[in-house]
Amino acid sequence: MTKPIAWKFILTLGIVSLCADLTYESARSITGPFLALLGASGAVVGAAVGFGEFIGYAMRYLFGALADKTKKYWLFTILGYALSLLAAPLLAWAGNWQIAIALIIIERFGKAMRSPARDTMLSYATKHVGRGRGFGVHEALDQVGAVLGPLLISAVLLWKHDYRFSFALLAIPASLALITLILAYQRFSHPENLEPAQPKIHSKGLKRSYWLYLIGVGLIAAGYVDFALIAFHFQKTKLLSAAWIPFFYAIAMAVQGLAALLLGKYFDQKGLFILVIATILAAMFPPLVFLGSFAGALTGMILWGIGLGAQESIMRAHIANLVPPEKRGSGYGLLNLIFGTSWFLGSALMGVLYDINPLYLVLFSVLIQISSIPLLKRSK
Repeated sequence: MTKPIAWKFILTLGIVSLCADLTYESARSITGPFLALLGASGAVVGAAVGFGEFIGYAMRYLFGALADKTKKYWLFTILGYALSLLAAPLLAWAGNWQIAIALIIIERFGKAMRSPARDTMLSYATKHVGRGRGFGVHEALDQVGAVLGPLLISAVLLWKHDYRFSFALLAIPASLALITLILAYQRFSHPENLEPAQPKIHSKGLKRSYWLYLIGVGLIAAGYVDFALIAFHFQKTKLLSAAWIPFFYAIAMAVQGLAALLLGKYFDQKGLFILVIATILAAMFPPLVFLGSFAGALTGMILWGIGLGAQESIMRAHIANLVPPEKRGSGYGLLNLIFGTSWFLGSALMGVLYDINPLYLVLFSVLIQISSIPLLKRSK
């Protein structure tokens, strides 16, 4: 297979992700304030979104293993996208915070089903174009939707100030994503042919560097504050108006996309050193977001976006360097199991810490992210 074909595959899946992110990142940008209006507390928001992320990441281990065993990469990808894309618009009809949380969890479950299979297919194509660059370009397209969506929601809230109407509008990009995905399947039904077959190396397990990497990634996830809790803070303190909250999220998503492109490119040249730099920068966001002024919060959201850009490009790309192709679905699945478990436990704890005193949340978040750096350095 040629490099142009590999790029066509990456770009096609990138367009799917663009439309999909326009759907559920739009919903995510107002989930926190919406839950607050439905009567949820900070602890409930932290635990709920953390559990949603836990499901969204932990179940990827199961689906990654199933994808490796069955080789039905497209089946898991299509079904997973369908679940996620249906759940987000249905938030318009959530009558209480319990139903809203159930839909959030369903959306995350869909992401768990599709992500290992989709990332495995992408890893085949990135063999030709560079791991970091290929995943970076895909993430950048993903983030175009993640920027446009919250901006659209911000405009709708300025116009009607109606969260339910905003959620209902998301049925449009959801439909576009599913249509594009089906077209992608018809055009690239055997993506495994994009990466030349390699001799299988029989080993007892994955390398030590892989396990060190997983622990480091888990520490980063445990200290990374979900935007739902950040938005909850903005709403509670009245630091931002309802329309400004999704706008700040859109800025972070734009930064995430740009960071994914740049970090992915330099990862191919410099290796994991780039991830260490991104981790240091991202660890500075909590005091700015939770203790700062309007300008401080904006700066913090920019740093928050840089960290997410690293997570969605470099973290995924490095797995393809650590894990052979025949184990890659499981490798991605296990990475996400550790990431999701850590995100859930960290989010639940930080929700409780926030209710006690936001300063405690800030200290925990900064320290645990920084503690990942020695492990990342040893996982080359």
